[in-house]
Amino acid sequence: MDNSKNIKESYINNFKDFENNLNGESDSSFHKIRRQAIKKFSELDFPDRKNEEWRCTNISPLLQQSFSIPSNHIKLNIKDVSNHIIKDLDAYVMIFVNGKFSIRHSQLENIQKGIKIRSLADCIKNNDKDLLQHFGKYADYKNNIFTSLSTAFTTDGAFINVDDNCVIEKPIYLLFLTKAGNVNIQTQPRNLIVTGKNSQLTVIEHFSSSDNSIYFTNTITEIVAKENAVIDHIKLQEESINAFHIARMEIVQERNSNFTSHLISIGGKLSRNDINSKFNDEGGETILNGLFLIEKDQLFDIHSFVDHAKPNCNSNEHYKGILDDDSRGVFNGKIIVRKDAQKTNAFQKNNNILLSKNSLINTKPQLEIFADDVKCSHGATIGQLDNDATFYLKSRGIGEEASKVILLHAFASDIINHIKVDAVKNYAEEIINKRINKIKKEN
Repeated sequence: MDNSKNIKESYINNFKDFENNLNGESDSSFHKIRRQAIKKFSELDFPDRKNEEWRCTNISPLLQQSFSIPSNHIKLNIKDVSNHIIKDLDAYVMIFVNGKFSIRHSQLENIQKGIKIRSLADCIKNNDKDLLQHFGKYADYKNNIFTSLSTAFTTDGAFINVDDNCVIEKPIYLLFLTKAGNVNIQTQPRNLIVTGKNSQLTVIEHFSSSDNSIYFTNTITEIVAKENAVIDHIKLQEESINAFHIARMEIVQERNSNFTSHLISIGGKLSRNDINSKFNDEGGETILNGLFLIEKDQLFDIHSFVDHAKPNCNSNEHYKGILDDDSRGVFNGKIIVRKDAQKTNAFQKNNNILLSKNSLINTKPQLEIFADDVKCSHGATIGQLDNDATFYLKSRGIGEEASKVILLHAFASDIINHIKVDAVKNYAEEIINKRINKIKKEN
């Protein structure tokens, strides 16, 4: 029996233990979804490099580990948590420790009218009809083994629901903090965001860890943007250098809705992000921005898919990577413009800097166009720091190391500056500066 089958069996056995500890919840409507998902999980195979969508991403290091369900008895004091919270951020705060909502560390006082911010665990316990209406309807678990795994083990996360005509003035900050210690644990954070007509919302997802433990985060966020809704989504991924991070985000956009994503990623031994957006009606806009900095033997993979299923929609995608040492990067961006999606504007770009001869990026921007009245383009660049720019800075008395830092900052800031929340932008600049300065010292 190969190792992937052993790992599958361990997850299935974990599910049996998990189910036995649910008490009365095992008879709930929600748990029926879990059972369907674990059945589908048992039928699916983990992807190998023969799978085109995983051709450049070797997940065998993940399959060489076994992960257990975390204990309910993790203790963190306020100082432990405050070390990871973004400073000076005025927001509604939900803290999750090892995947479980911690009301003690969260800040949900005086919530503005027109928005519900709840833990998924409470909604599951109460058989919430809104949750059952939307959960799992967008991130289909039937054909994706990691999504079926997430669905089977879903216990907690954030459920955010915004009423029609509500502009939410403060962002919602979701901090997922992992403290694994010496135990290899799995967490399956699940988020559902539903925004009403003419609403506006900013959500920040932040993944961090208390040490450099080995653990597995398998996270899914489902987002519904109804007519004229505006959603700004920011994700910061700075997990343990030894962690495995598999993420999926599904966005469904109705007429004239606007969705923007900002992804900053520096953590994880293996980090995979699938971002899929679909236009269900005319006039929508999607903007996807991302920056990743990786070193040593880290692997970062971004797979995006924008489905222009309706006419008069716009999408703009730009991802940048800085790779050092023996790191590996993957960019696979796909845009499909369907037959009736006339007046589509779709643009895609991927730029990468390789700081080491041993680093590698596999980039594959893709356009599939079945309409004729469109404006579409895509492109990718791979290279080292610009020698002419370096020479220009050195000719003005700036040393070689300082020149390198300046150029890397300029390259990265093009993505960071799109973040509209100042506290988050400052925090992103800070963690990127630390990584770039570390690169300067080591090279």
